[in-house]
Amino acid sequence: MEALPKGSKKLLNAWAFYDWANSVYSLVIASAVFPIFYGALTLVKDENGKILDDTVNFFGFDFNNDTLISYVTAAAFLVVSFLSPFLSGIADYVGNKKTFMKFFCYLGAVSCIGLFWFNMEYLWFGLLCYFLALIGFWASLVFYNSYLPDIAFPDQQDKISAKGYSLGYVGSVILLLVCLAMILMYETFGFEDEGLPTRLSFVLTGLWWIGFSQYTYYYLPKGNKKEKLTKNVLFNGFKELRKIWKKLKEDKPMRTYLTAFFVYSMAVQTIMLVATYFGIEELDWGTTDSTTGLIVSILLIQLVAVLGAWLTSKASAKYGNIQTLIVLNCIWIAICVYAYTITSPFQFYFTAAFVGLVMGGIQSLSRSTYSKLIPEGEKDTASYFSFYDVSEKIGIVIGMLSYGYVAQLTGSIRYAILFFIVFFIAGVILLLFVPRKRITKQTE
Repeated sequence: MEALPKGSKKLLNAWAFYDWANSVYSLVIASAVFPIFYGALTLVKDENGKILDDTVNFFGFDFNNDTLISYVTAAAFLVVSFLSPFLSGIADYVGNKKTFMKFFCYLGAVSCIGLFWFNMEYLWFGLLCYFLALIGFWASLVFYNSYLPDIAFPDQQDKISAKGYSLGYVGSVILLLVCLAMILMYETFGFEDEGLPTRLSFVLTGLWWIGFSQYTYYYLPKGNKKEKLTKNVLFNGFKELRKIWKKLKEDKPMRTYLTAFFVYSMAVQTIMLVATYFGIEELDWGTTDSTTGLIVSILLIQLVAVLGAWLTSKASAKYGNIQTLIVLNCIWIAICVYAYTITSPFQFYFTAAFVGLVMGGIQSLSRSTYSKLIPEGEKDTASYFSFYDVSEKIGIVIGMLSYGYVAQLTGSIRYAILFFIVFFIAGVILLLFVPRKRITKQTE
């Protein structure tokens, strides 16, 4: 097929549609069904739902169940943080972004399907699938994000970035509703209990991811091929990173923005990853079914996030990217303060609504703001975006390790949530030093 021109509506829509394909991982595996499934397997409760034991034995060592999953998550993000600059550098040099994007997409999707066999007898296998699914999801995003300046002009980037996130929220909610129907009405579907439909949710996630991504792959360009992959260029990614690092040392606006993104993204991503675990262990659900309540709150987050991404796009167009990001960080500070005090499901739903409002906005706007800060005419966009992604992943590693340590030390997640306020405050301060004119000029 003949390559579509930059800025083409069909090309932009195909790019954004990958969010529809892969966001089911974020919702079903990272946020909703898997955390609840993991909690059901690893927590011992009495007949009233009170937790009696949250200890998990893994390879002869006893862990708090939250600590174990947070350490596995941190380890996966650490691998991604080392892989992404290596692979994106190669992709940018050889010009085959799409090949790498496909590989990690399929790795993640197949690993989601592998979670069907997750159980306590073969805990190592289940955690390995979880580990690989996470790597596949985030590593594929390195290449997906790096396409943005290649396929969209600066004045299109905020809107199409927000559209991608919006498509992701809608698509993932559709699949989650299907999974929720199977789980809650298992007898209607002919299942003996909730176990099998829950495991089938992981299979559906993998198939959805693989299937819908084909539309994106059909239209995305392979890349401008520069040179064959030989031994001489195998480690070229590291050379490219050194070049970008030198450029960043001379580019104070970009460097300041990346630092700000590092600190506030650390808090945002960690809170999003642990929200369901917080709901499972810190709330008094009373007579309310916690599974239904948690999934309802997650659905609320996803639906409100569509509105949040749209409002953020409008706000950034009127007030500017940096000003809007500062306001979003301030809202996150208020959310953390309030979350520390909540004990009831209603308070959790209320918090979830505000999380949804700012979650999609801060993600989409952060991505498009960084894209605008990349110097005009720069061709090595994947190497630039590897810095963006590495900043995010290292931040998550630190955030998840902190969360896991606090959970192991205190038995409560609340103190970790409160601690993240420091990172949002630091993000606001750093954003104040990013010049607005640089971003405005890029959109002209």
